[in-house]
Amino acid sequence: MEFAGSRIWIIGASAGIGAALARALSERGARLVLSARDADALAALAAECPDARPEPLDLADPDTLAAVVARLATEGPLDAVVCTAALYDPGRVADLDPARAEAMVRVNILGMLEVARLCPPLLRDGGQLVLFGSVAGWLGLPGGQPYSATKAAVNNLAESLAVELAPRVAVRLVCPGFVQTRLTAKNRFAMPAIITPAEAADAVLSGMGRRGFEIHFPRRFTLAMKLLRLLPYALSLRLTRRLA
Repeated sequence: MEFAGSRIWIIGASAGIGAALARALSERGARLVLSARDADALAALAAECPDARPEPLDLADPDTLAAVVARLATEGPLDAVVCTAALYDPGRVADLDPARAEAMVRVNILGMLEVARLCPPLLRDGGQLVLFGSVAGWLGLPGGQPYSATKAAVNNLAESLAVELAPRVAVRLVCPGFVQTRLTAKNRFAMPAIITPAEAADAVLSGMGRRGFEIHFPRRFTLAMKLLRLLPYALSLRLTRRLA
């Protein structure tokens, strides 16, 4: 994919990987639409990125997504829609706040479903729908609920969409490992192979520039996790139990 002159919509652009993607794409000459809940952060980011405009929305409120989709539909096709938006709150199941868990499900699953429903018609033929799942969705890990469960759902959704929308739309699934963001700052455990948002953005854009369904990084971590996922449960659960 050529980024110079392309029109790309980033949902979840106000911080973390989304903001880093906006800066990296702007440097490559892309024209951007930037969305997230934080209107002030979006305005500040758009001021940094030539030919970018903010379109605030909240994935917990599907009407706000639909309103932006309606506006973009009048402006010509997009080359890519990238959805990084997610909520995260680590902890054990017994300690969950039900309201917080419901909010994660509403944004991470139901919000992503609305993106999957409304955004493909905005894309040109051959355009990319880029959904952020997670390595956390590959295997149930202690302390990750319900985030891990929601990301497993996103991974599954992207797999089904890759078949359903082909060949007109190329669906890409991004599965990051640990990235230094305000979300991972909540973790109280060692995070192996953690990288910066700028490094994550470079990995995403490299993946978008190639053929293939899944973009995962950093590989020194994600390849080990893929191997763990392939093991029989008798072995994989024994290993993950050590992380509890």
